[in-house]
Amino acid sequence: MKKFFSQKIVLSFFLCGLMAVSFTACGGNTGQENNNDIADTLNPLPESGADSESESASGSVRDGGTEGSEQAPDSTESVDADTPAGSNILVAYFSLADEQYEVGVVEKGNTQIVAKIIADQTGADTFSIESTVAYPTTYDGLLEISREEENNPPEIAGTVENMDDYNIIFIGYPIWWGDLPAIVKVFLESYDLSGKTVIPFCTHAGSGLSGTQGTVETLCDGATIEDGLAVRGKTAQEDMDSAESSVTEWLRGLGFVE
Repeated sequence: MKKFFSQKIVLSFFLCGLMAVSFTACGGNTGQENNNDIADTLNPLPESGADSESESASGSVRDGGTEGSEQAPDSTESVDADTPAGSNILVAYFSLADEQYEVGVVEKGNTQIVAKIIADQTGADTFSIESTVAYPTTYDGLLEISREEENNPPEIAGTVENMDDYNIIFIGYPIWWGDLPAIVKVFLESYDLSGKTVIPFCTHAGSGLSGTQGTVETLCDGATIEDGLAVRGKTAQEDMDSAESSVTEWLRGLGFVE
């Protein structure tokens, strides 16, 4: 009997030691998982405002607001629009990437996405309107510079040297402070567009065209202005099918697609 109890006591000590080792191992693994979770939260995707390339309900820049910036060319020079030669249609657009209202940090600007859809469906050439000075990559920085540009318009890097070859021009832009960005106004004022057809399109975060079609008409004296299209920036970034459908329906109404 004594021998039996002695064996039982030894077995109990052995089992307790085994449980202690197992508990220590589990505790180490749990700590590692928690550290990984914390590390993930240190670098979350930036979140922007509530409602995109920049413009707010109070009239800030939403692009469906500002779009962040691609680096501007080092110098101003005349360039041909890219894509196939021989087209009489041009899609000129201003668009920025990086941190944008409503959509966060993006690789392609909202308006650029819509411009490509239009060009693909019409066979148009494209021209990216860019400043000689790079735009800020943060939303707050873009808010500030967009206000400054109202009184100090930017210089455009590059021109469409074969503008006379185009009789139809789509002009695209984000809505900034409820209006065209200053750089788009500079672009439209740089050419004689009389006798041409000019068709506006924009990206926004709730404002639609925001009366900019009338501004385009004022800036394009002698041109025929067709009804424009407004695509929400969030839609362009996150629902390509819906964006393409909106563009197709619009172009069909204008007679560009069947």
